[in-house]
Amino acid sequence: MNTPASRQPWLSWLYLALAIAGGVLPWLANLEFMAQYGSSFDLGQFMALANANPAAQSLSRDLLVGASAITIWMVVESKRLQMKHLWLVLLSSVTIAFAFAAPFFLYLRERRLAELEREAG
Repeated sequence: MNTPASRQPWLSWLYLALAIAGGVLPWLANLEFMAQYGSSFDLGQFMALANANPAAQSLSRDLLVGASAITIWMVVESKRLQMKHLWLVLLSSVTIAFAFAAPFFLYLRERRLAELEREAG
């Protein structure tokens, strides 16, 4: 765990800003996808396009493996720190975007670490 002297108070706000960007930017693309391929979100079409060529496959596989590893870490870390609201992070990962959920978790984690430091000191 970080010591109070090494804690960066701005870091949680940076994570929150990244979470906002990670929610907005993918959803702008999702809205464009729905505009081009129908008003509903066709998951089958989305997955086909996500694997349409080697570049798309590379990004899709990279996200799948990376997001899986980070999700496991988030569950373990939230239990270790006795964090609240993990369910919200996991739900947002599939309803908003993993690019939102991961930095949002880091924001909540920084807040929890600060809370633990206040309690200890």
